[in-house]
Amino acid sequence: MSHNTFGHLFRVTTWGESHGPAIGCVVDGCPPLIPLSEADLQPWLDRRKPGGSRFVTQRRESDTARILSGVFDDGDGPVTTGAPIAIQIDNEDARSKDYGDIARAFRPGHADYTYQAKYGVRDHRGGGRSSARETALRVAAGVVARKVLGETVRIRAGVVQLGSHRIAPEAVDFDAVYDNPLFAASADVVPAWEAYLDGVRKAGSSIGAVVALEATGVPAGWGAPVYGKLDAELAAAMMSINAVKGVEIGAGFGAAELAGEANADAMRLGEDGRPVFLTNHAGGVLGGISTGQPLTARVAFKPTSSILTPGQTITRDGIETEVSTRGRHDPCVALRGVPVVEAMAACVLADAMLRHRAQVG
Repeated sequence: MSHNTFGHLFRVTTWGESHGPAIGCVVDGCPPLIPLSEADLQPWLDRRKPGGSRFVTQRRESDTARILSGVFDDGDGPVTTGAPIAIQIDNEDARSKDYGDIARAFRPGHADYTYQAKYGVRDHRGGGRSSARETALRVAAGVVARKVLGETVRIRAGVVQLGSHRIAPEAVDFDAVYDNPLFAASADVVPAWEAYLDGVRKAGSSIGAVVALEATGVPAGWGAPVYGKLDAELAAAMMSINAVKGVEIGAGFGAAELAGEANADAMRLGEDGRPVFLTNHAGGVLGGISTGQPLTARVAFKPTSSILTPGQTITRDGIETEVSTRGRHDPCVALRGVPVVEAMAACVLADAMLRHRAQVG
């Protein structure tokens, strides 16, 4: 199986399966002398880990990360050495018996059939390599990426739409995201959203959602023309996340409704001699290169495919049947997707920063 690595200069390779003994990643290309410890990783992993509330899967994983290489403490605290950074997280609460019924039946909406068609074999225990369990390593790599970026670049995300329930753009508050169990970008919607998601959960169903992303402090000049566009790489990174089916940069599909004069982000001269943009329909990227404005995107997650409602399917033996998924699953996978979106954005931006520095100094 190939294509388990992403990035150019800042490269991340993940390994492991949902119900294997452990999962892990190797982060290569991190500059040396950056302070990094396991204590730096844990707060971010805790935001993504399962079992945090009744609205996410009740699989009990501590997601305790161990740094196995690439960091050395010479007496002043652990710092990166420039060598590959290996991180491992043990799987502590895998219940493979929950998946016995789908060992031969393909679950609708999952990667079961496509993995079988491509490789001739699949790990049916929790989805194996296709499981969202893998995203814990993306979050760990994102912590390293944030360290590379420094404190000037700030990356935030939050749920702005749950099913058909939306937060108005002017009401989005990223500061509220990690203070509520729904990762909602507004404290005001939480009570109504909790009641709604409780109904979905108790019905054994699931619902989709939209996560908004904002990265501030990104200077003008990151990214490259044509085939190295910053927005293209950001979109590709988001689309690689489990259950993501759509990405908008800036105005996104809304730009199709605008006239040219409305969509173009007019510029004036600021007091410091730098350009000031009057709007940001471009989402902080023009020609694949950052403008210095906030980098904005919206990421659409489909409903979790693992639901109790029986669905029509077939088996590996060509028999038509019905299947419902037992086990522990998220009624809305986008909730725990918020820190993953942030992490993938951090990795893309760290890579863009290092490539920019390598080309232009």
